[in-house]
This record gives sequence, structure tokens and C-alpha cells, in this order.
Amino acid sequence: MIKKALVLISALAMLVSGSFFTASAQDAPTPAQIAAGAAETRQSVFKLLLFNLVPIAGMARGAPFDAAVAEKNGRNIAALAPMIPDLFAAVDTRDFDVETEALDVIWEDPAGFAEKAQALMEAAGTFADVAAGGDRAATLGAFRALGGGCGNCHDDFRVDND
Repeated sequence: MIKKALVLISALAMLVSGSFFTASAQDAPTPAQIAAGAAETRQSVFKLLLFNLVPIAGMARGAPFDAAVAEKNGRNIAALAPMIPDLFAAVDTRDFDVETEALDVIWEDPAGFAEKAQALMEAAGTFADVAAGGDRAATLGAFRALGGGCGNCHDDFRVDND
């Protein structure tokens, strides 16, 4: 599962970077193009996180419980979470006009940001382990910690638009 997620992320990153690097094969990308590509790649990873979280949240709201889907999606989230700090560390986009909900504190407190990603990874791994047992109540109980892992990071490092 983790291997599939890593392959998917690698392919996505190559596709995104290739799209703006090939636009001008003769010229090096401008700093603004690099920043835009970095922001787009970050957003793609967050879309993948959401893609895996939505079915789990649906189960928490009463959709039919599927332990295999819950486990698989939890493992996918655990595989993606450690990439989050790396994606932000690669390019500081604060000085560029890019679409982002990232707060400046991400680059001002990279250790704190990495801790939140680590906590998400651990919560997702625990969630997946519990889901593997097939117990709906226990799995949904573990979902609270997984959702909290997302929310805790949003509280400190993302624009509050709720």
C-alpha cells in the first residue's frame, strides 16, 4: 500500500514539474514558476489526503462500514503525511503570488510543522491497525485521533476559512 502511494506521488510530482518545465525547455524556470509548481504539488498531495479521508469520514457519519477500505485509506494517509514538511521545505513560496492557505509559520517553525505531520502519520497508522481488526466501533473511535491530527495542523499552520 505504502509503495503504491509513493509511486503515485512520484508520478504526480513528475507530471506537475514536467508541465511547467517543458513549457520552456530552452530556458530555466523562473522563481515564480518554481513557486507555482511547488504550490500546485502541495495542493495535489492534500487532495490525495482528502481523497483518502472522505470515505472514512463517511463511515463515521453512517455510511456502510468497510474495514478494508478504512485500513487501506489509513495506510495511504500515513504514507503521505511525512511528505508534507518536505513539500514546504523544498520551496518557500511566501514571496510569490501563489494560491495557498499556508501560513508563514510553516517556514518559521519547521520543527513544529514536522511534529504535526509526524502526529498525523502516527494517528493514521494507528487508525489503520485498528481498522485491520474489523471492529467498527473501535475503528471509528480511532478516527477521532486521525481527524484531530488533521485539525491540529490546520489550527496552527493553515488559514482559518471555516
